Amino acid sequence: MEAFDRLKQLISEAEVDVMKGAGGNKAAKVRARKKMQEIKAAAQDVRESLLVTEADEAGGAEAEGDAKTKS
Repeated sequence: MEAFDRLKQLISEAEVDVMKGAGGNKAAKVRARKKMQEIKAAAQDVRESLLVTEADEAGGAEAEGDAKTKS
């Protein structure tokens, strides 16, 4: 799943700045907060893609059920 891979990549990228920020580096804190916003958006993309997949699966099951009742 592409969206999930992107989320993992962003988390990996944020790790260094989070650690530096925890150590008191103010610039790293700014970068970490910015990356957290990107992570939030990426997480939302993952949620949406899961909902689409779920809806597609449900739609396929309904179509299959309709075909059985018409036979």
